[in-house]
Amino acid sequence: MNEVFITRTSSFLPNEAVENDNMEQILGMVGGHPSRVRSIILRQNGIKKRYYSLDREGKIVYTNAELTAIAVNKLFDQAISFKDIDLLACGTSLPDQLFPSHAVMTHGLLGNKPIDLLSPSGVCCAGMHAFKHAYLSVLSGMSQNAVSTGSELVSPVLRADNFEEEYKMLSLVEEKPIIAFEKDFLRWMLSDGAGAFLFENRCRGDLSLRIDWLESISYANELEVCMYAGAIFENERFKSWKEADPLEWGRESYFAVKQDTRLLGAHVIEKGVDFVCENLCKHDIGFNEIDYVLPHISSMYFFDKLKKGFEMKGYPVADGQWFLNLPYVGNVGSASIYLMLDELFHSGKLKQGHRVLLIVPESSRFSYSVALLTVV
Repeated sequence: MNEVFITRTSSFLPNEAVENDNMEQILGMVGGHPSRVRSIILRQNGIKKRYYSLDREGKIVYTNAELTAIAVNKLFDQAISFKDIDLLACGTSLPDQLFPSHAVMTHGLLGNKPIDLLSPSGVCCAGMHAFKHAYLSVLSGMSQNAVSTGSELVSPVLRADNFEEEYKMLSLVEEKPIIAFEKDFLRWMLSDGAGAFLFENRCRGDLSLRIDWLESISYANELEVCMYAGAIFENERFKSWKEADPLEWGRESYFAVKQDTRLLGAHVIEKGVDFVCENLCKHDIGFNEIDYVLPHISSMYFFDKLKKGFEMKGYPVADGQWFLNLPYVGNVGSASIYLMLDELFHSGKLKQGHRVLLIVPESSRFSYSVALLTVV
């Protein structure tokens, strides 16, 4: 087996940062009225800035594939280019289309040569599934090098006009109609961006990250759907858009991104803490031997709960070990862990021998990934 190193990282955030007071100027107001829950959600999630791939009129500036291709191209220079790459693995929650896959559309923009591809499905863990495939391909010797990506273009789904049909239907029966909380909640949580990693079977330059191990798991056998799009719950049954009359798609906001916050609060931290601690034990390492812990969290509301969860398991994390950028980058789903590691990689903080732990939960139906890296 080869050793595998992340030798380069990159990221791309579209347009200028959008502050909290300007969000509805871009996303719009459902029914022409400000959201009743926006300020509450923003106060809890701690996000101050985020990026949207939309202009002021709500038109898409960069597609998901374009965001991804830009991030990939930023990995390269005269020393290595995309034509030298053996594999491209692209993770995202919402591709630009149902099919072809996100990876082939990104490859089409990048051009150069035929290449091996993978497009894992999923939400926040989709980027880590791409990471895992790239890692295993180089580890096994099937590829000499690989690129993995995580990217999101969610803002078009958050626009107010996506909810207008449902709002009109509610207006017929309610004096003061309001979009259901599970639909409005994520409008103030999610944003756009892309990141990319270059994997090689040797170090490159002054800074490389050796991948020591990676673990993934799903608890879908135990837990119900928590975050979803393209479906609704009807009569306690999960109903796909494929089963619905097309007229229902708008009236019921089938394609809105929805979150069961009750399930989220009950399980996302508990299962994540258990999974991470089990794997630290499995690999015989504690947080006292790790220099930086990078957790993908959807909201700062969960940060203290995560810290306390580790403490209760006997795995305390010191304040100086945490590294996260949620407040000024936003929750970018599958791209978030890429954006965090890219920032740390280029920060000047990393020194030889430092260890970095990546933690990625996915609340969709409770999947998790964790990886340990060492600076070499």
